[in-house]
Amino acid sequence: MTNNSFFYRDSINLDISFRCALECLRCQRTTHFTSKGKKVPGKDLSLNDFQKIINHFNHLNFCGQYSDPVHHPKFLEMLKMTYDKGKKVVVHNASSTKPKNWYIKAFKANPNAKWVFGIDGLPEESHKYRVNQDGIKLFNIMIESKKHLNSKPIWQYIIFSYNENNIEQAKKIADENQVMFMTLQSARWKDKNDSLIPKNKNLSYTPK
Repeated sequence: MTNNSFFYRDSINLDISFRCALECLRCQRTTHFTSKGKKVPGKDLSLNDFQKIINHFNHLNFCGQYSDPVHHPKFLEMLKMTYDKGKKVVVHNASSTKPKNWYIKAFKANPNAKWVFGIDGLPEESHKYRVNQDGIKLFNIMIESKKHLNSKPIWQYIIFSYNENNIEQAKKIADENQVMFMTLQSARWKDKNDSLIPKNKNLSYTPK
């Protein structure tokens, strides 16, 4: 990508806040800040600045590195703004603290948005990595989303040692519930002896 093409690109990834209810074990939020007793820096993106962004970009990816987009206090308004402007939107969500009625409002705010739900393992075990996540609740929210969205939601499954043997079972569950299923290989390891690294070395980017 040339410097000029960078400035004329049509898509952008957004980390719109500093808020998240999770303490994912290898997330930079945890490793750099909360595990050391530090506050996560940053602030919420203002609606005024967000308007400038959607005036310029047509593809918006809400995938936080330090936050989960559902915790932005104005996220419902942001979704409505993108819908009114006809923007293509992807929402990555792993935090599960919002109530079901909030999610329904979010889905209705932009029914054209594609939602990706981070549930790493079978729903009852996903909290082993995504600390504080209620995987069963979020799975049920994912199923609920099909009633309101115009495209199938995606179940995103990062492969770890505790869930590597359950991939086929998860695929079957996804098929039975008519949701898309996507596995990801992680490279966020402490070292080559990290206990979260899958035993099957073909299922991760393993440090040397």
